Amino acid sequence: MPHDHSDHDHPHALLPPEPALRVKALETILTEKGLIDPAALDEIIDTYQNKIGPQNGARVVAKMWSDPAFRAAMLSDPMPLLEEMGFYGRQGEHMVIVENTPEVHNVVVCTLCSCYPWPLLGIPPGWYKSDAYRSRVVREPRKVLAEFGLDLPEGKSVRVWDSTAEIRYLVVPERPEGTEGMSEEELVALVTRDSMIGTGLAQEPGA
Repeated sequence: MPHDHSDHDHPHALLPPEPALRVKALETILTEKGLIDPAALDEIIDTYQNKIGPQNGARVVAKMWSDPAFRAAMLSDPMPLLEEMGFYGRQGEHMVIVENTPEVHNVVVCTLCSCYPWPLLGIPPGWYKSDAYRSRVVREPRKVLAEFGLDLPEGKSVRVWDSTAEIRYLVVPERPEGTEGMSEEELVALVTRDSMIGTGLAQEPGA
């Protein structure tokens, strides 16, 4: 029978259809060829699962809510303190902290690509990288925020910050009412990823 160059002749046809199984199959192939080190791969996965992510940004926000001196320093020059806390590195070299108030709500976008503070927030969500979000939140921020379920009072202004390769932003959401007696650890649990981008609010206690 003549060779018909069907898809079955290509290596990708040997991979299973499910994404998780495809990833595992690719990992096995690359390991067998000596192109990746499984131990190094495990370390990378552990880093992004347990060391880099929104929990880092949440710790910064909770400490700013609790410690006036720390808050003032972060708003003035955050980099020394972020380095001290270990929240520093690629994609987080130059951070600016912006604080929500009763008068102003801040929201962050990267209009050119998807610049994002990885050391503080981890991997950016898909919608943050989408053309729709990047173009619309600048032109009609209130409408976009409403689509996230965030309806702001008419008298509150919205400030949009455009991240770049040089500067990235972290939004400090307003501290929820009824949290005055809570510890920093308890406050951390109220801070969501979206609230630090500006497309959401911090959670209410007991929510």
